[in-house]
Amino acid sequence: MALQLGDEAPDFTAETTEGTIRFHEWLGDGWGVLFSHPKDFTPVCTTELGAVAKLADQFARRNTKVIAVSVDPIDSHNGWVPDINDTQGTSVNFPIIADPSREVADLYGMIHPNASDTVTVRSVFVIGPDKKVKLTITYPQSTGRNFQEILRVIDSLQLTAKFSVSTPADWQDGQDVIISPAIDNESAKEKFPKGFTELRPYLRFTPQPNK
Repeated sequence: MALQLGDEAPDFTAETTEGTIRFHEWLGDGWGVLFSHPKDFTPVCTTELGAVAKLADQFARRNTKVIAVSVDPIDSHNGWVPDINDTQGTSVNFPIIADPSREVADLYGMIHPNASDTVTVRSVFVIGPDKKVKLTITYPQSTGRNFQEILRVIDSLQLTAKFSVSTPADWQDGQDVIISPAIDNESAKEKFPKGFTELRPYLRFTPQPNK
């Protein structure tokens, strides 16, 4: 059965380019992004891992660790990393899980038979400090991921975990947010001292609380 939002992210022990890890222990008390790529030494994957490496500071600012996985063995990963570094003008600064037994791929439902019986699709899992799955996104093999969007979603997840708000369409960090309909106006005045704009009783905007 596919993982659902709110499910506990399965724990596992695996060999990576940075040594053997136990996943939950490696995550620690912060946030995590686990993302799969179909195969080493392939063009789209090379650009994706390079893009993630360049965003290291952005993930660190959000107390978020990133880790990649594919069904290729560790020797393949180690041979591929220099190509990523050279062609993308960066240095891979996160672990890549070797999963030739497909243990991790099966735990997370990363192999889709309609796409391939042997390789992982481009899956993304954002995992909270409680080790629960907060976001899942799956892309086809032909489409590279937008990691700026993943950062945007992490901003939203971290904000809405602390405050009784939601984020509107196309929201970016620093923009107004939506007050939960469960909060009445009197309570909203106390919770959101910056004030709010009511377009409808169910649609009230307030400045981002933590800015």
